[in-house]
Amino acid sequence: MSNNSFMSSDDIRHEFSMAMSAMYQAEVPLYGDLVDLVTDVNTEVLAAQPDLKAQLERTGEMNRLSMERHGAIRVGTAAELSMMRRLFAVMGMYPVGYYDLAPAGVPVHSTAFRAIDAESLSKSPFRVFTSLLRLDLIGDEALKEDAVAALARRNIFTNTVIELIESFEAQGGLSEQAGQQFVAEALETFRWHDNTPVSKKLYEKLLQQHGLIADVVGFKGPHINHLTPRTLDIDSVQRSMQARGLPPKAIIEGPPKRNCPILLRQTSFKALEEAVRFKNTLADAGQNSHEQGQHTARFGEIEQRGVALTPKGRALYDKLLSDARNQLGVTPNEANASQYYQILEATFAAFPDDYQTLHSKGLAYFYYQPVDNSNTDLQLTSLEMAESKSAIIELIEKNVIRIEPIVYEDFLPVSAAGIFQSNLRDDKQSSYEGNSNQQEFEKALGTHVQDELALYESTQAQSLQNCFVALQKTA
Repeated sequence: MSNNSFMSSDDIRHEFSMAMSAMYQAEVPLYGDLVDLVTDVNTEVLAAQPDLKAQLERTGEMNRLSMERHGAIRVGTAAELSMMRRLFAVMGMYPVGYYDLAPAGVPVHSTAFRAIDAESLSKSPFRVFTSLLRLDLIGDEALKEDAVAALARRNIFTNTVIELIESFEAQGGLSEQAGQQFVAEALETFRWHDNTPVSKKLYEKLLQQHGLIADVVGFKGPHINHLTPRTLDIDSVQRSMQARGLPPKAIIEGPPKRNCPILLRQTSFKALEEAVRFKNTLADAGQNSHEQGQHTARFGEIEQRGVALTPKGRALYDKLLSDARNQLGVTPNEANASQYYQILEATFAAFPDDYQTLHSKGLAYFYYQPVDNSNTDLQLTSLEMAESKSAIIELIEKNVIRIEPIVYEDFLPVSAAGIFQSNLRDDKQSSYEGNSNQQEFEKALGTHVQDELALYESTQAQSLQNCFVALQKTA
């Protein structure tokens, strides 16, 4: 089969993300209300801020804004994670970044599966934050054995989707028909099942350890636990959620509100309490096959994305966030939300809040674009040598080149932990003892995770080269 007859991975990813969104809306109707709210806020922001609208158009984000989503799943074993990697590869999604959430009290380590080049991201920016349960952090050895046994009994992938993954790997692609079949079969892995394969007694023991452990081990598969639309004004969404029957979590995770957004800010409506039916271990004795119960895990999340930060910028961000939290002295929560926001804003006054300074100080990544009808009477005979920072800044100051922010496509471990803990309603443990283990995670994954900073660096460098080529043509 020729490559021309294959359905592109970008198209498979787009179809899958739309199918996932429709399934999750059917399962959690409040998610549809959340999408409507975000759409309304984005429409208002774009109407009120034409400069922002122009910026989004120049960076290719305008077309992707309405379909922007990220999801989150949790798997229990190395075999599940490895097959999940292969499944996402069919959709052109690759593991980017390593996140250890154990220090923040969540017994998982994670990566984000996403597209890795600007063109593919523009076609479909769908991402899935994927966490692997760290069974080594379960202190009760007998409970750990029960968890291992429960995970060993389940198969989270359909036979057909495995066959399609193998076909994709063997021939380098899938036909249109096979691609559509893949979307339908892959969706089954992420579907919610209210019949659980474990007893209520085991579930409650797992819940006592940590809500996330119960959520992973206690169910048939890694049901999608949230989908996240992207807003242009998360503060406005947060204020409006309560009025629409979407009670928000107390704290917007991430940096404070800024003129020039950085990295990622996240909030959510609180997790639903859903009826489930646990496996009844007395079924053979003539009892009902399932026992009624409740489970809390799935919620609706919103994100606002800003510019990606360089290692220097990220180090400053991490320091300021740590300073703010240390000054507060306790975990940010509903009771101290106002105080925390005041501390956060005061602390982050040390982080420049205009793009020119972020660029000149090397704190953030940018696209370089030639300015239309720019002054080309400059000494541009050796643009190749203009890659020095001072030369680039001079071209920007003379309005030959403009900079546009490269959107942050990834995640923040402290923020992710805050979202998880808030919605699991589990704040008993503030941290887990144990070393971060990227090597062990990558062994389970079956490959190395990609360095997100290297991807941003490459994107910026390529945009500079493209800009120089365009300027050469007009010089």
